[in-house]
Amino acid sequence: MERTHSANDGFGKLGTMNGEHPTHTSRRLPRLILALIAVAGILAMLGIAYIWFTGGSGQPSSATSAPALSVAAGDTRSLFQIVPEESVARFIITEELLGAPKTVIGVTDQVAGDMLIDLDDPTSTELGTIRINVRTLATDNEIRNRALRGQILHSDREENEFAQFTPTALIGLPDSIAIGTPISFQIVGDLTVGGVTREVTFEAEVMPVSETRLEGAAQAVVFYQDFGITIPEAPGVANVSDDVRLEIDFVAALAVE
Repeated sequence: MERTHSANDGFGKLGTMNGEHPTHTSRRLPRLILALIAVAGILAMLGIAYIWFTGGSGQPSSATSAPALSVAAGDTRSLFQIVPEESVARFIITEELLGAPKTVIGVTDQVAGDMLIDLDDPTSTELGTIRINVRTLATDNEIRNRALRGQILHSDREENEFAQFTPTALIGLPDSIAIGTPISFQIVGDLTVGGVTREVTFEAEVMPVSETRLEGAAQAVVFYQDFGITIPEAPGVANVSDDVRLEIDFVAALAVE
């Protein structure tokens, strides 16, 4: 009797040309996928471990201090100093985390700076350099904190531990100040982060609570690329904004002689 060929005969021959039945190949695909997932998981764990150990603990090398101002003989201005325990500096940036919008806020109270102020003649105000320990910036995630220190700001390095803002001009100061009345003005100056300096203008508001206490806030928007900062890709993170909002809320107290 003559044998008839089914439609599967050609496929069967092709599938066995290399000594494998097609069902054997299909069984190997899930194993291959699982192996690739395992490799990706190992690489991710190694990446997290690298970030963790290179980011350091975030402990400051020393207390934060800024170049001091002093009152010369005959100067009618008074020396005020920022109180770190009642002050905070922060950055705010947006991203998508696992497909959802995320606002990332990093804060530190390691802030220092001096100012010379005459409440009867505010136009004679002099602001000294404001210094911030960026190594101590903390967000809501320790992995992100360590990435900030080790891969983004490189603040784990001694030369990048501090950022500073040196005012060069005060714009819009009034002719007089009343206790309890806030004033608004602009502070133009040079911001240095990671050894790169750019001119930045802060919008500021300060209120003299008393003759010995000032409370104020200032903010500015900068582009982190302008300071040579890059943000490495991370799993689950996308669409990181190019601009960063910088803010400082401070209390300054009359210096005790």
